[in-house]
Amino acid sequence: MGFVSFVGRVLFASIFLLSAYQEFSEFGSDGGPAAKSLKPKFNQFVKQVSANIGMSVPHIDIKTVIAATMFLKALGGLLLIISSSFGAFLLLIYLAFITPVVYDFYNHEMESQQFVQLFTQFSQNLALFGALLFFLGMKNSILRRHPKRRTTKAKTT
Repeated sequence: MGFVSFVGRVLFASIFLLSAYQEFSEFGSDGGPAAKSLKPKFNQFVKQVSANIGMSVPHIDIKTVIAATMFLKALGGLLLIISSSFGAFLLLIYLAFITPVVYDFYNHEMESQQFVQLFTQFSQNLALFGALLFFLGMKNSILRRHPKRRTTKAKTT
């Protein structure tokens, strides 16, 4: 059962590791295609957050955001492979931050094709989030095995 669990963690983490590798190889001086596609959505998200909380959000360079997400995905994925709870927490932080920003279905009309695509991808990320929560729950619910103590029998004479 341990081997099957390991293979499952490797396959699950490969989603994040391959994505981080692709972003790293395309990063360049401007942040690459990830920065170009994320910048307008991130700016709109920052405007909405600023309007809702009534304060301006400090400016964050999009290259810094991309670098941070690459780091969270890569380190979280590697740590998840070795069954680390900290790796799962890093991936949870990544998904909690990036999912509502990238898959902003709430900014589109319900009848549009873009709404359907974004909502589907949003739901898939929620499923990944749930799988990580399940991993953490299972990891914390497994009782630690204690070695069986031999009971000494009283000698009869």
